[in-house]
Amino acid sequence: MSDVGANGDRIHFGDIGARLRAYRLGKGLTPDDLADRLGISRAALYRAEKGEIRKIEMLTSIADVLGVSLPSLMGVGVEYVSSATAFFERMRQLEINCEQIIGLFSPVSYLLTSDHYDEVLREVLKESISNANVSASEADTTAESLIAILRERKQAFRYRRPLIVSLISSSDLERFLLNGMVGRHDLPPETIRQRRLMARREAEYVLAMLRDQPIGIQIGVVREPVPGTSFQIFRQADRSVLAISPFRLGEQPNIRLGVALITSAPEAMTLHEDIAAQLWADALKGQEAAEHLERTIEKYAV
Repeated sequence: MSDVGANGDRIHFGDIGARLRAYRLGKGLTPDDLADRLGISRAALYRAEKGEIRKIEMLTSIADVLGVSLPSLMGVGVEYVSSATAFFERMRQLEINCEQIIGLFSPVSYLLTSDHYDEVLREVLKESISNANVSASEADTTAESLIAILRERKQAFRYRRPLIVSLISSSDLERFLLNGMVGRHDLPPETIRQRRLMARREAEYVLAMLRDQPIGIQIGVVREPVPGTSFQIFRQADRSVLAISPFRLGEQPNIRLGVALITSAPEAMTLHEDIAAQLWADALKGQEAAEHLERTIEKYAV
């Protein structure tokens, strides 16, 4: 169900519930925790997360408890997301109804990574968090929560098989191969060597896709400088949504600090569609991209 707000933005009540869930996860709150803080039953919260919510007073209370603005919760204008867990949950939600995904994500779109990547990524995320003033148990909880969301995304992508255009920065791949999948650089030499081998295997996984060219998967290797932030365009049947993110996975991940933006604003969509089209037009594709990646692997990998 949807309605139209005062400024003309279409409000999807199901999306409000999805955002509520994402922001709750981002705060590390269980359904019971949030229900208690709101003074409502667990069943009422469950209905709210399904989008069965109508009273502005309830929306205001939820926004206050979760520390987000009411417009962000309602999806009016730009949605600001300051938690990596909440952001990747929002990506999962947006991908559910996607027909096509276009993205620039370093070092490669997570959706196109191997299953073994997930196991190493869990340790890498914990390493990156351990640099901050965070307890071991909190680091474990954050990493496990994020890995669960990421795996759900990958499983849904493989089941639904939406079209995907993945733009890969050649320079990001070079750093990935040189440094390996590491959360920090003060690891033992043998660990770093193993992580560099993992990065090589992951690059070879991408190389195999470039050679086989699976149906619905398009990969372009970009040699020119790329924007410093990642972005993804989610094309759905009735709208397109843009997500711009400072969060990253892989080599030296960032899941601690930053503010991601999610919007359907026409100007933002047009500008990023143009950037994606320009990068795709200039990118290496197919056999040419495979040969370039093969040379890159031999030059920079262990």
